[in-house]
Amino acid sequence: MNYLTIAWRNMTERPLASTLTGLSMALGVAAVIVVLVIHRVAVDQFEQDAQGYHFIVGGTGGRTELVLSTVYHLGKPLYPISYNYYRKFTDGEYAPLTDAAVPYCLGDSLVVGEYKYRVVSTTPDLFDKLKYDGLHNYEFAEGENFKRDHFFEAVIGSVVAKQGGLKLGDTFKPTHGLSGEGNKHDDFKVVGVLAPTGTANDRAVFANMEGFYLLEGHSLSSKAKTSDNTAAATTPEPGAPTIGYDNEGNEVEPLPEDRREVTSILVRAKNPMASRDMMVVINKSGTGAQAVAPAETVTQLLQNIIGPVRVVLLVLTALIVLVAAIGILVSIYNSMSERAHDIAVMRALGASRMAVQTIVLLEAILLAVLGGLAGIVLGHLMVGVANPYVERQTGVTLEMLAFDPVEIWVIPGLVLLAIVAGILPAFTAYRTDVAKALSGTR
Repeated sequence: MNYLTIAWRNMTERPLASTLTGLSMALGVAAVIVVLVIHRVAVDQFEQDAQGYHFIVGGTGGRTELVLSTVYHLGKPLYPISYNYYRKFTDGEYAPLTDAAVPYCLGDSLVVGEYKYRVVSTTPDLFDKLKYDGLHNYEFAEGENFKRDHFFEAVIGSVVAKQGGLKLGDTFKPTHGLSGEGNKHDDFKVVGVLAPTGTANDRAVFANMEGFYLLEGHSLSSKAKTSDNTAAATTPEPGAPTIGYDNEGNEVEPLPEDRREVTSILVRAKNPMASRDMMVVINKSGTGAQAVAPAETVTQLLQNIIGPVRVVLLVLTALIVLVAAIGILVSIYNSMSERAHDIAVMRALGASRMAVQTIVLLEAILLAVLGGLAGIVLGHLMVGVANPYVERQTGVTLEMLAFDPVEIWVIPGLVLLAIVAGILPAFTAYRTDVAKALSGTR
């Protein structure tokens, strides 16, 4: 009979104590797994959403607020910039360096039951010219992209379709304002449902920007002066509809450009050098606009906020694992007096002190490893159980079988911890007096 078999039998002779000790270790490891997986998913989500274009142009203010409101549809958007500024990227001074420029107009929301979604008014170029993670084209699970001259058409994200029960041909009334408590606007018709992208766009509604401008409270006064009178403003925008249609096919005139504003612009430059040059010029121009590279802002956000939170959570879960290791120590050490006679018999039959010590250490390692393996399985099961709720509330999918590379160090770490925890009981077994134990005087 080898040492490992003897250690296993010693452990199974105390089923309740061994099970409870292993369970405490499993719960500690499960907590570590949950923290690692959720952190990995959060980081991937943030990084993936900020791909597909080089920078965002918006009003002056916080860079983080601009990225959060534009990329993740969170928080309040910054003060808008003029439509003429947007024209700089389509047929103005930045056009030769620009590959795609997609305007965003924010300020409306859609409330369906207990859920509230951000309404993003934009152009069809968002789905035709940009890739949602920098690699993949947008695809439609149903329907198609809205047409620019069909002013009151919209596309919805996959989560909106699933949670809100909206489908092709349905109409909805956006609510003025982000609180979801404002006045209801005119109807928009759903003409497309996006296939899941795993980004924040899954839980957003995308309406035709031309229709957005015609809604109550969305246009500038005819007497308002734009702050940016560029050459582009004096000519019609290339490709812009001069006449449009509502959902009944009636002709509708678009809002004049001098009464328009945009909240932000997603810009993909023709090359990284062009992107850098434009950002420098924009940020030094003092025109009330700023250019922000979302990837840099996201990296800073992860390093400054999410990273420290992860460290705190891992320290807390590591303490749980440490307490479980102390449980192993207490469990085995308390059993030493009961097993003194068995150890003495082993010694009398020829087992060395080192063999007895090794068996006790193996028992501690077995408890830690089995508890750790159960904890890894339990942790991923907990992620799978939590996924429907998290996906329903945030649109973020927690993959039950998603692994963090750090997990590979969990079992080796537990082995080292078990050896440390098993040293004291092993030393006690090492010093067992055979004569006293056999005579029953101990």
